[in-house]
Amino acid sequence: MSTATPTKSEEVLGTGRRKTSVARVRLRPGSGQITINGREFKAYFPSEKEQRHVLDPLGLTERRETVDVLIRVNGGGPAGQAGACKLGIARALKLYDTGLDETLRRSGFLTRDGRMKERKKYGLRGARRGTQFSKR
Repeated sequence: MSTATPTKSEEVLGTGRRKTSVARVRLRPGSGQITINGREFKAYFPSEKEQRHVLDPLGLTERRETVDVLIRVNGGGPAGQAGACKLGIARALKLYDTGLDETLRRSGFLTRDGRMKERKKYGLRGARRGTQFSKR
């Protein structure tokens, strides 16, 4: 992994996590191609909202057309995976060009969202929901 702007053959790695999803992102100089788990980006995330979510860091730093992104993501659902990809891309961009650190941080892309599912408690039907009260 490099802290300076990489040469043509270099690639940088970034790891993103959200809920129970983990995304491993490889960023290399290229033409703007994004591949997720061996599939095309729009085929993996058909939802427009999730596509925008993943592309936010690239759009902010204007690197959409200049880098290729390869992502391996597993665990969780589509929303968690999109969030994990977003964080992984932002972390990889920070290593790719150290001048982007402040821009990404100010926009909140380098902050991990720590919200997780609350565990179920004994005596309850879920994390907080109890059983229905019956007078008789």
